[in-house]
Amino acid sequence: MKFFAIFVVIASLGTGGYFLWRNNAAAEPANTNLARPTTAVVESRDIRFVVNAAGDIGPADQVSVRPEVNGRIAELPVDIGDKVPKNSLLCRLDDKDLQIERSQKLTEIDGAKFTLQKTGRSFERSKQLFKERLISLEVYEDTRTEFDLASNALERAESALHIIDQNLTKTKIMAPFDCTVLTRPVSVGQAVSGSAGFNSGTEIITIANLNDMVVMAHINQADVTRLKQGQGVDVQVESVPGLVMPAILDRISPQAVIKNGIKGFATRVTIKEIDPRVRPGMTAIVAIPIASAENVLAVPLAAVFTEHGERFVFIKAEEKFEKRTVSIGVSDYSFAEVQKGLQAGEVVSLEQPPDYKTPKPEIAGTPGGFRTRPPSPAGTPVKPATGQAVSKST
Repeated sequence: MKFFAIFVVIASLGTGGYFLWRNNAAAEPANTNLARPTTAVVESRDIRFVVNAAGDIGPADQVSVRPEVNGRIAELPVDIGDKVPKNSLLCRLDDKDLQIERSQKLTEIDGAKFTLQKTGRSFERSKQLFKERLISLEVYEDTRTEFDLASNALERAESALHIIDQNLTKTKIMAPFDCTVLTRPVSVGQAVSGSAGFNSGTEIITIANLNDMVVMAHINQADVTRLKQGQGVDVQVESVPGLVMPAILDRISPQAVIKNGIKGFATRVTIKEIDPRVRPGMTAIVAIPIASAENVLAVPLAAVFTEHGERFVFIKAEEKFEKRTVSIGVSDYSFAEVQKGLQAGEVVSLEQPPDYKTPKPEIAGTPGGFRTRPPSPAGTPVKPATGQAVSKST
C-alpha cells in the first residue's frame, strides 16, 4: 500500500510538470512576437554602402629561384625567413667540372692557334708560288682550304670557351631585389638540374618582396560595374583584429571567371602601408566604398514599401497610420536615406497596416494604359544594391 501511494505521487508530479512545460513553450512565441518592434523613429544617421570581398594576401613580387645549369649545391647561405639584400649570394653551385672543361678549351685554343699559324704560312707560300705558276691550281686551293679549316676550328674553340665562362657566372645566383626567403626545399650537396633542360629545373628557394603586398579578391559581376581602378579601399586582416590598412584598387580583370560557383572578376588590391604582423597567405576582407551619406534622415528598410514604382511609408498620425510618398537616396542593408517626405522625430510603421488595401492592377484596355505583367504588391520593401554595407548612428 505504501509503494502504491508513492507511485501515485510521482505520477501526479510528472503529469503536472508536463503540462507546465507545455504551457511555457506555447507562451514563448507569443512573448517573442510582443517584443518585436513594429515602429521606428526617423532620425539622422551616417550611411555607408560598401562592397566587401574576401581574398588572400600575397607578395607583389615572388620568384622561384632555379639554376640555369646542372650542378651540385656547394653553398647555400640562406634559410627560410632570412631577409636578403639585393645582389647578395643566394646559392653557389660546384664549378669543378666547368673549370676542367675550361682548361681543356684553353688547350684546344692554343693548338688551334698553332695550326692556324702553320696553315697560314703554307697558304701565303702557295699563293706566291701560284702567281709564279710554279704550282697547280689544285695545290693552291688545297692550302687555302686548310687555312680556312684552321680558322674555323679556332673560332669554334673560342666560342666554346665563351659559353663555359658564361656557365661559370651562372653557378652563382644572386638576389635580384631585397627579399625574404619563403621556402628552401634543397640542401647543400644535392644535385640540381638546370632550367634549360626538358623540365623547368630544380627549385632551390622561393623569395618574395614582403614590403609590397597585394590582395587577390573575387568581385561579383553585379558589383564590378560600380568599381574603378585607382580608388581607395580598406583592407582588414582576420588574423589581426582591429587592423585596417589603406590600399588602392590596382587592377580589374577584363574577363569574368567562375569561382566557388559565383561568376565574377579577379581584382588586385595593392596595400599602401603594410603592417609587420601581416604575412603572405593570410585572409583579408577588402571593403570598397561605393556610396555614402553623412548625417542624413534615415528609416529602416522594413519601413519603405514599393508599389507601381512608387516608394512610400506609413506615418503614424494620432491613432492610425497614413501613407506618404518619399524619395529614397543611399541605402544599405539596414537603413535608407530619406531625401523628401519625412521629418526628424516622425514615427513610421515597420509593417503594412491591416486596414490598408492594395490597389488592383491595371488591365489592358482600361484607362491608364496596360501592363505586360502585374505590378509588385504593396508591402514590398526596398532592396539595396548587391554588396555589404555598414551604417553608424550619429
